[in-house]
Amino acid sequence: MKYLLMICGDETAAEHANDGCGGWSEEMEQRGVVRGGAGLRPPAEATTVRVREEELLLTDGPFAETKEQIGGFVLIECADLDEAIEIAAKHPAAGYGTIEIRPLLELPPEAG
Repeated sequence: MKYLLMICGDETAAEHANDGCGGWSEEMEQRGVVRGGAGLRPPAEATTVRVREEELLLTDGPFAETKEQIGGFVLIECADLDEAIEIAAKHPAAGYGTIEIRPLLELPPEAG
């Protein structure tokens, strides 16, 4: 099953961004569970897109005003939620922020 790990933290989490993942990435690559991922630029550089009544509405910055923000993501493929939790718990960001685990919708091939 595929899961998205959303790496979240407050503005102080950026201090940890340059620390790397302390071997987590290498371990997960060796296990063969990582399918992709990336860090994200700061929320101030975001653009939010909405369409209401056929009108395009653009907003600078994130849609939600919250203390925590998504700083990056990792796409993993593993056996089940228990393994996804184990993988997320090993990520260094779990020690200073939060990691939200979301299963991906798996569409049948004919939905194409």
